[in-house]
Amino acid sequence: MTMPLPPAGEPPHTLGDLRELADTYLDYYRAALLRKLDGLDETELRTGRVPSGWTPLELVRHLTWVEARWFRWGFEGEAMPPERAWGDRGPDGRWHVPEGETAESVRAAFTAQCERSREIASGVPSGQRARTGGRFAAEADAPTLGWILFHVLQEYARHVGQLDVVRELADGATGE
Repeated sequence: MTMPLPPAGEPPHTLGDLRELADTYLDYYRAALLRKLDGLDETELRTGRVPSGWTPLELVRHLTWVEARWFRWGFEGEAMPPERAWGDRGPDGRWHVPEGETAESVRAAFTAQCERSREIASGVPSGQRARTGGRFAAEADAPTLGWILFHVLQEYARHVGQLDVVRELADGATGE
């Protein structure tokens, strides 16, 4: 039996500014990710239900690092050794939640990183290129903030869709 999750409104259909649309949809998907975790207990958050084996908690941690890689290391040019930038991966290269990290700490880290990403992008024109020195060594390789926003947005759309399936398999919950 399926049960719908509480409805969440999409951003207003009257938005026309592409930057505002990207920012608003990115926040919509950030919230959808967290909403889909509501009601799952610690066991379900740490249970893999698809053949690749990732868990909902690993997915949240992965998206935390996606945000850090693209906004801090990428756009802002923060110095970050590659092994740190790919901190969502375990020794086998799979997404990983280290021992001792609770669901609450993973969720709090995600929320904090999203806030940091918003701060980095706030007031910056979409056409601004990423700084060099972090993820990008040469200006020719540095994408615009607009490209980064849409890249991260598509990451969320894909992964939140995957989480839809995992949530339905876990307890039958469906919907936005």
